[in-house]
Amino acid sequence: MADGRSSDPAPLPRRARLALAVQRGVGLALGILWIPLAGFILRVVLGYRIHEVSDVRRRFRRLVTSTDAPVLICANHLTMIDSAIVAWALGGTWWYVPNYHRMPWNLPERRNFAHSALNRAGAWLVKCIPITRGGSRDGVTRSLRKVQHVLSRGESALVFPEGGRSRSGRVEPENVTYGVGRILDALPDCRTLCVYLRGDRQESWSALPRRGDWFRVQFELFQPCSDSPSGLRRARELARQIVRRLHEMEQEYFARR
Repeated sequence: MADGRSSDPAPLPRRARLALAVQRGVGLALGILWIPLAGFILRVVLGYRIHEVSDVRRRFRRLVTSTDAPVLICANHLTMIDSAIVAWALGGTWWYVPNYHRMPWNLPERRNFAHSALNRAGAWLVKCIPITRGGSRDGVTRSLRKVQHVLSRGESALVFPEGGRSRSGRVEPENVTYGVGRILDALPDCRTLCVYLRGDRQESWSALPRRGDWFRVQFELFQPCSDSPSGLRRARELARQIVRRLHEMEQEYFARR
């Protein structure tokens, strides 16, 4: 995506940068506890498994360790714990402990965990940057600039370009949020990784995948492009291309089934 434009996003206020540094530092210090615990819940408590997991993780680790560039993971969205399953499927549990910068930040809907202080603290610990979908423009912009900041420092992040869980159970190319395009517009050197993940028994959207389900995951580097110089039009074009590619990956998934 490099096109001669600056790769430096607009700087965050010092207070916001410090808050993210503290959040990352605490998560890193406690990562030896919460990362294995998250893996234990997914694998043992919920009984989830990943098809061809060794090959999936080997390819992902080779891909992200071959460069110091930031990685923005763009995934389809069917359940409330997709971000956790995607991260676990790609990197595995113990690999993230010494490679904490590759544990992706993610942007959960603020209202999904705002009902208790414990939920808010847990989300903060596991590298969440909350966003209120449909909220004020300034609020959304602040959340996106935080993601741009952590990516500019060589970290990874995970977003759902459709914005929310697909109510049809399929990727819907017409449902696009342009935040992903705004992130990439500010960081032309960022690598975009499209990920399609689905449980074998996942018929439609749900709160959680079925207990004991097996997941298939496919991913590829994807380079959206736009002739528009900058601004909303460029962001829209980049975001739409990513969602269309996820839709194509879904069609390939069902064709193989």
